Amino acid sequence: MKILYICTHNRCRSILSEAVSNHFGQGLIEARSAGSDPAGEVHPESLKALTAEGISTEGLQSDSWQDLSDFNPDVVITVCDAAAGEVCPLWMGATPKLHWGLKDPSALDGTEEDRLQAFGDCIALIRQRLEVLMDVASLPPERWPAALQALGAKSS
Repeated sequence: MKILYICTHNRCRSILSEAVSNHFGQGLIEARSAGSDPAGEVHPESLKALTAEGISTEGLQSDSWQDLSDFNPDVVITVCDAAAGEVCPLWMGATPKLHWGLKDPSALDGTEEDRLQAFGDCIALIRQRLEVLMDVASLPPERWPAALQALGAKSS
């Protein structure tokens, strides 16, 4: 199953989701991430938190969703509150869309330890939600739309 994670700036939550999905997806999941207004760089604490969890950061970059028009995801997942109402590009057509609404760990004021904990908590939540998606991905592809719809996915 191909997943495209979208967050406005594609530097934190969507990057974390991409990396976690590719690391733990057990060959069932192929993930990419992009933003409607990409920052152009991955948040340094995202990279630090992923490394601390033993998750590869190789190849992670802040991309525009326009750069991924040939990816053809099976589902698009918005991960920040700002992206929940974003209109996805026309090339995504009727691709099912889910919203996860992850809290931005980079917005936390606090000690370095507090911030690393917030990133770790975000990664743990992504892993939890990924387990459900892996159950869907293990089904025959023709059953994915109904299974995603049962999770709250909407098609445009």
